[in-house]
Amino acid sequence: MTAVDPKPDPGSEAARPDLALPAGAAVREQGRHRGAPTDWRPPHRCSVQRHVDEGWVASARIREGVLVLTSGRSDPDVLRTALAEEFGEPVVLRTASESDVRQRIAYELEEEVADLAAHGLARTNPALSARTVLSRGQRIGGAIAVLALATCLVLAPGTTAAIVTAVLSLGFLAGIVFKFWVSMVGARFDLVEQVSVQDVAALDDAALPTYTVLVPVFHEANIVADLVRNLEVLDWPKDRLEVLVLVEAEDHETRQAVVDAAPPDWMRIVIVPPGSPQTKPRACNVGLSIAQGEYVVIYDAEDRPDPDQLKKVFLTFDRAGDDTVCVQAALSYFNADENALTRMFTLEYSYWFDYMLAGLDARSLPIPLGGTSNHFRTDLLRELGGWDPYNVTEDADLGIRASAVGYRVSVVNSTTMEEANTSIPNFVRQRSRWIKGYMQTALVHARRPRALVREIGLRRAAAFALLIAGTPLTFLGMLPGIVVTVATLVLPTSWTAPIFPTPVLWLCVLDFLLGNATMIYLTMMGPYKRARFDLMGWALLNPLYWVLHSVAAYKGLWQLITRPHYWEKTEHGLTKTAH
Repeated sequence: MTAVDPKPDPGSEAARPDLALPAGAAVREQGRHRGAPTDWRPPHRCSVQRHVDEGWVASARIREGVLVLTSGRSDPDVLRTALAEEFGEPVVLRTASESDVRQRIAYELEEEVADLAAHGLARTNPALSARTVLSRGQRIGGAIAVLALATCLVLAPGTTAAIVTAVLSLGFLAGIVFKFWVSMVGARFDLVEQVSVQDVAALDDAALPTYTVLVPVFHEANIVADLVRNLEVLDWPKDRLEVLVLVEAEDHETRQAVVDAAPPDWMRIVIVPPGSPQTKPRACNVGLSIAQGEYVVIYDAEDRPDPDQLKKVFLTFDRAGDDTVCVQAALSYFNADENALTRMFTLEYSYWFDYMLAGLDARSLPIPLGGTSNHFRTDLLRELGGWDPYNVTEDADLGIRASAVGYRVSVVNSTTMEEANTSIPNFVRQRSRWIKGYMQTALVHARRPRALVREIGLRRAAAFALLIAGTPLTFLGMLPGIVVTVATLVLPTSWTAPIFPTPVLWLCVLDFLLGNATMIYLTMMGPYKRARFDLMGWALLNPLYWVLHSVAAYKGLWQLITRPHYWEKTEHGLTKTAH
């Protein structure tokens, strides 16, 4: 693949009508597009959406006037006349493919694209954006609560400590009981959309729509060759498959690695314009702004989806109602047996995708989406405002926003294989971001509790509180629970009684032990549907696994205070397992 500047000098060979926007490898790579500055600016900058809807973009100024690339969706004579009137100078139209025009839109209007990707949701619906960490009401309410707690601790320290401990203990147990109930419901229902091999084989490829695959990558040069290989096997007509590899402008190494992997023509590099916050959802919003697929899916760089996953999802959408905005594929790990951490990772995800999601769906409760293998109806995703770039667990937030307006999420019987974390420090970095994102999502939707209850109902709002707010609170309670339990069992009663009454201590201990026993049981359920019975014994390590979560929760809480929008990068490609 040869790197060329996608904005050639008007007088160069690349500006000729047949070479104005070369197809294939040359245009896919925008490696030198951040080169020497140019004075060229479009004479009239329209909205990104107008350019996409009408299929044109002003690309250069040539001797005859302004060069406009068009995909041919607008009548050329009408378009030429209208643009010449807007620009105040002659317009020369040249035809290019729809993909090439949209990619050029992302380049020519990079400031507008960057602004839309970063601030679109915050501008149109600020109440649903995590850009503001705490609303004015939350800041006032929080200050009053802290002041009241401090006053109570001064006036009645023992009683206050006992009440706070009891409340936290009961909250810990409530979160566990909720997950147990949902999982038991999920165990009775197999709501995964069953699409058979015969169903897939019966599809007429000629009738399939365009499908867009968004792959955000950042500092992942070591695994993009595997990415290209994994996506090449997707079973979808290649003339209707659009893979957009979203690379940050500064990440030259990853961009070059994609080029060196010699991707096919339908796989294109899209440069994510510089900007803040530099997060995965912001990059995905850039891709969404120019995506031409009727459906769009997110894959991470290390993902290996089932080859027939797109067709299974298409059939699932076809069978589902128009209110289904997303189809979630299951996740599993190709390096599950590498070490104790990867085994616990696999147990956790098996339980989540096979039982929790089925239970949430069976009771029509809000479903927080996973970070990858989410397939969307593109028009509905745009209607929702895309992803919140300020929320570091943007998938969970999007699932709640979709639920708030009555959209549903389905699950398909297809799996994407990922790389489970092999390193404890890397795991803590990843989970601290996830838990911080759950905190952000809880704070965003708690700004307007009455509106949330009105939109989704009291039952679903309670489920949201127990799952989205309850999960980080449960992890935050793990370490204190260990301390209280050990103190109760080891220290003499005469030492603990002045601070905590004996009934409160034993209530906390019983809640803590019961909660952990319940989670061990739920984790043991995970291997059944995937026939990984060899992993069941590892579920006994779940309390230690949750200690890691607790450490990550406190790190996430600290970052929520100090760096709320910082994206803690998870390293991939650390596994020694061949895949």
